[in-house]
Amino acid sequence: MRIRRIFAAVIATAALAGLGLTGAATATAAQGAPSSVTPSECRQGGGIPAINEPGNLCKGGTHDGEQVD
Repeated sequence: MRIRRIFAAVIATAALAGLGLTGAATATAAQGAPSSVTPSECRQGGGIPAINEPGNLCKGGTHDGEQVD
């Protein structure tokens, strides 16, 4: 009985550790180079293309902070 409990704990720990590693890899990949969107893509995402401001960024919506080309 004791071996089964230990085995179950080891499996659970390995499963949770695997989920943590997957999440870390996803977060790192998402922090790559900033993407750019068109003014219409910015508007479709609910934002406003601020092309006259420094950086030409999309403000608000799903593309908030992305550069507008």
